[in-house]
Amino acid sequence: MMHSRPDAWGDHAWTDWAMNIDRWDWNSGVGIIAAADYAKTGRGTAIIREVEAWMTRNIRQSGAAMVINAVAPFAVFPALHEETGESYYAEKSRQIADWLIGQAPRTRSGAFEHTVTENASFAEQIWADTVFMAVLFLARTAGMTGDRQMADESIRQLLLHLQALQDEETGLLYHAWNCGTNDWMSAAKWNRANAWNAVGVPMILEAAAAADHDAGPLGEIKERYHRLAEALVARQGPGGLWQTVLDRPSYYEETSGSAGIACGLYKAARAGLVPRALIGSAERAVPAVLRQIRENGAVAGVSGGTPVLASIEAYDAVPIFPTLYGQGLTLMLLAEALKA
Repeated sequence: MMHSRPDAWGDHAWTDWAMNIDRWDWNSGVGIIAAADYAKTGRGTAIIREVEAWMTRNIRQSGAAMVINAVAPFAVFPALHEETGESYYAEKSRQIADWLIGQAPRTRSGAFEHTVTENASFAEQIWADTVFMAVLFLARTAGMTGDRQMADESIRQLLLHLQALQDEETGLLYHAWNCGTNDWMSAAKWNRANAWNAVGVPMILEAAAAADHDAGPLGEIKERYHRLAEALVARQGPGGLWQTVLDRPSYYEETSGSAGIACGLYKAARAGLVPRALIGSAERAVPAVLRQIRENGAVAGVSGGTPVLASIEAYDAVPIFPTLYGQGLTLMLLAEALKA
């Protein structure tokens, strides 16, 4: 991920977007978050230096667009501040958190509106992706600074997203909710949308744990997460992976979301959010994900970048190729598995 060369990226039209680590966006951000988290396990102590070097090379790109997806790489700033003691990382984190709380576009419900670096607008739309791309950063910055407003807002955003996206019948999450039209648009229970929350929720709750949160919202988050986890375990395929649309068993299995779901189950079980028995589902996913790793380290079976599509059927037609978020989610899963 950190050292791959363009000649190893493939020959499709999306190679640069998919695997060029030196771009400031959510894709590389997920990879950088995974690398920094792996460094904290003690098995990759040199990696945090590489993450810091990545920031030095790419930070000037960060001002190109203040949008939700561009917040993702900042989630490693609290770890870099802790590692280096450099005040810049704390100051910049506060600046971005202040933008999120005070200026980031919101839907009429108060949830962050999903905004992207591309020239596209998704007015009044709540996306599952936002939880990992922006709320995680906000919770980590709250943990670093001890700022109660940041901590409360991260919990509030988490609850707003779960309330808007969770299907009350199945417990699974839809990809997005449109507050303007009051619907889930294509109503796809997309694999990776569920993964962003399966792994993001325990990470956010851990980061914001120091604050004394209102028991009501926190209790509802935990209850909703428990239902989500149980629903995901029930949808796991016999080979250990999950379909790209979770309630469509004939659709292709998708690796990155499967890795994120399994990683989340490990984290949640260890945090007491779900019964430890659910770790068995994560353990079944690990060998299935390992089988998708090619000799050059590329993770296969990863669907390309996916906005909210026009139909559920369109999700099954998304092309498959290695991506930085696929590499990152796989690394996060393997790091959790090593803790067992």
